[in-house]
Amino acid sequence: MYPKDPNILVGLEYSDDAGVYKLNEETALIQTVDFFTPIVDDPYQFGQIAAANALSDVYAMGGKPLTAMNIVAFPTQTLPLSVLGEILRGGAEKVQEAGAVLLGGHSIQDKEPKYGLSVTGIVHPQKIWTNGGARRGDVLILTKPLGIGIISTAIKNGKASPEARNKAIEVMATLNKKACEILQSFDIGGCTDITGFGLLGHSLEMARASACTLELYAGNIPVIPEAWDYALAGYIPGGSKCNLEVAKENCHLSPELVPQVGHILADAITSGGLLVTVPQEQAQEALLALHQGGIIEASPIGFVIDGEPGKVIVTQ
Repeated sequence: MYPKDPNILVGLEYSDDAGVYKLNEETALIQTVDFFTPIVDDPYQFGQIAAANALSDVYAMGGKPLTAMNIVAFPTQTLPLSVLGEILRGGAEKVQEAGAVLLGGHSIQDKEPKYGLSVTGIVHPQKIWTNGGARRGDVLILTKPLGIGIISTAIKNGKASPEARNKAIEVMATLNKKACEILQSFDIGGCTDITGFGLLGHSLEMARASACTLELYAGNIPVIPEAWDYALAGYIPGGSKCNLEVAKENCHLSPELVPQVGHILADAITSGGLLVTVPQEQAQEALLALHQGGIIEASPIGFVIDGEPGKVIVTQ
């Protein structure tokens, strides 16, 4: 049963990226939490990626992170504390880069390491971005490339090139802060960040929450190039396969598309980009601003169209 409180501006109803609670007419709190097991071998990089992933939910709501608290599970009997120190260092530096402050946290013993953050941010109550704000006619823009989960699987199997590995880590460790700040100047309709459910899963959430259909153009969607080869070779994470199966019920992929497209678009991602909708008349200016701000892979990937609510169509 959902809590009833008039100050809850964003709750559990539409699987949004964070909760939002109104404090007064000028300020609302954004609250989110995320943590997971290592997806890279280097503990410092793992800390950076986990922190960037948790902070991303605040940016997806159009907000600014204020404070963060560490969430740690660590096997002190089998791993040296220096490993934990590097994880925490990576996370702390990413929190500092976000302009937030680390207040502390909580740790427990566990058989395998886990790390993440609980993050509190702020946003004006009238300027919240949600996945339910997409409007018919809006252009969809994605700010980071796909393929991270597939490349991570290739890494685990010893098949990924150093270039692909480094690119995937760079994408995951990059904050969505700059993209969020740039997009504040535009009339954002809907917004979410692409993470565990892949582009298809999060697009379906947006389509359901906004009661619209999204049309995606596969050829416009940014993808780390090596991910295509690894997908063809079969390095598909189990989560990505599951995402595709779940999405198929409400997602139509054109039969003209090669099979790898489905796996790329359903790829389970860590710390992916923002998926936002902007009016058509602002799309080119928004893309130019993103590119000039260093978000060079930001791309227009489709439109919000008339159609059955909660559906996604993927064409060439």
